[in-house]
Amino acid sequence: MKVIICGAGQVGWQIARHLASERNDVTVVDNNPELVARATDTLDVQGIAGFASYPDILERAGANDADMIIAATHSDEVNMVTCQVAHSVFAVQRKIARLRGQSYLNAIYSDLYRRDHLPIDVVISPEMEVAEAALQRLAAPAAFDTERFLEGQAQLLGISIDEDCPVINTPLRQLSDLFSTLKAVVISIRRNGALFVPSANDQIFAGDECYVMTENSDMARTLEIFGKTQGTLERVVVIGGGNVGLAVARALEARTERVRVRVIERNREIAEHAADALERTIVLNGDGLDSRLLEEANISSADAVLCVTDDDKTNLLAAVRAKGLGCPMAICLTNDPTLVPLMGPLDIDAYINPRATTVSSILRHIRHGRVRAVYSVGDAEAEVIEAQVLTTSPIAGKRLRDIDFPEGVLLGGVLKAGKMHKPRGDLRIDEGDVVAIFAMASQVAEVEALLQVSIDFF
Repeated sequence: MKVIICGAGQVGWQIARHLASERNDVTVVDNNPELVARATDTLDVQGIAGFASYPDILERAGANDADMIIAATHSDEVNMVTCQVAHSVFAVQRKIARLRGQSYLNAIYSDLYRRDHLPIDVVISPEMEVAEAALQRLAAPAAFDTERFLEGQAQLLGISIDEDCPVINTPLRQLSDLFSTLKAVVISIRRNGALFVPSANDQIFAGDECYVMTENSDMARTLEIFGKTQGTLERVVVIGGGNVGLAVARALEARTERVRVRVIERNREIAEHAADALERTIVLNGDGLDSRLLEEANISSADAVLCVTDDDKTNLLAAVRAKGLGCPMAICLTNDPTLVPLMGPLDIDAYINPRATTVSSILRHIRHGRVRAVYSVGDAEAEVIEAQVLTTSPIAGKRLRDIDFPEGVLLGGVLKAGKMHKPRGDLRIDEGDVVAIFAMASQVAEVEALLQVSIDFF
């Protein structure tokens, strides 16, 4: 498939990396020649330096016969115009745009995105994706990473293994014997910085980071088995009252179970806007690094602090200060992946990477066939792919023990007739089942072959 990616920043580069590794014809466009050079030097892609919304630039990028265009520049307006030009001049079949402006995303204006208006097939909102990721982190505060699968019945949990974990030094095959009714599978382990798919004989060691797929009803028990306690959140302090913080506070207000939220925002105008938009939430105008203001927000009695300002270093320092003042759980937004190794030494419990959430969202929309969801793990090192099994799939009609999954691939769960099943040797995969499969990046193409799906169009 021929794809044009407009914007060679971190999101564009990661998407290009995924698509190029799957032997697609990818062209990257950016008005910054250095970013284009980085993409062409490190990836098997072509590059064009210029403004993506200009018809002559899109023509040079091959828009005349492109199957898809992904507009992910830093400008909403450039992304919108790029999709319009791709549609009107070059008849590009599928167009995806990343939009940040909240007015563009207001549901009452959804009629704007039609082929006879603005022909954008999929709109991605990074801030809404980040807000959703933040809510998922708050739903499982003991995990450093979370994502829902299998129609919301399964949860992917990233769990840091401590010295007091009850199952360290236990071979994974014994976990099934010890906890026979537990619907949970360890699908990958990060050890000494390297991510891998474990075998049944592998053990879990202190310092590991495990990714576990578990049924929702078993989530608390799974965390307990891996040495974590899952408490309820009653008080949350949000540092940063912009679009992300406001969306999180609104969602927490809407919950049936009462959650007390306090928002701290440095910018007075933004703080006033948040205060007007929220009903039960107290909004404080001031610096989230100010210990006196944190104490005014009752940080010591809060169950969690969520740091989502637009400055990574402020988020890190605010999280550290909040924990120092007695808050037991800190979740931090960081755009810079080089800061992630600091999370452990700084005792920050979980982080959200906006680029990773945006990449996962875009991948979910560009994979076709019967793929329902894609989640990018780590620094695009692996993916969890959720897809419906087709009649033509090589795994349809087979029991798991008879399926030869490639090395670096592991089945996390199966949804049959609306019910989640833990993978076991005698479980048969039938047409219409929905499967969640973990795959290292190099094995994604083989997984698509197993599922008889691809990113080609119908």
